[in-house]
Amino acid sequence: MPVNLSIRNLDDDVAGRMRIRAAEHGRSTEAEVRVSLAEALVVAPADDFDVRAARIRASAGRQQTPAEILQADSRNER
Repeated sequence: MPVNLSIRNLDDDVAGRMRIRAAEHGRSTEAEVRVSLAEALVVAPADDFDVRAARIRASAGRQQTPAEILQADSRNER
């Protein structure tokens, strides 16, 4: 079912760039916004769990500790 959305307080620069992009693609600004939102939310098939998890870890500033190191540390604590 289609939904109507209102976007408040959209920056004038963003709105202007969206109008330009719409004109370049021969669409209305509203149609360009629909296409842009749909494209932004598409998950590529290659974007599997491991890729997404790595991206989340990188954005959180954490590094992954390999399992063999965790196991060795656990053995050394005994």
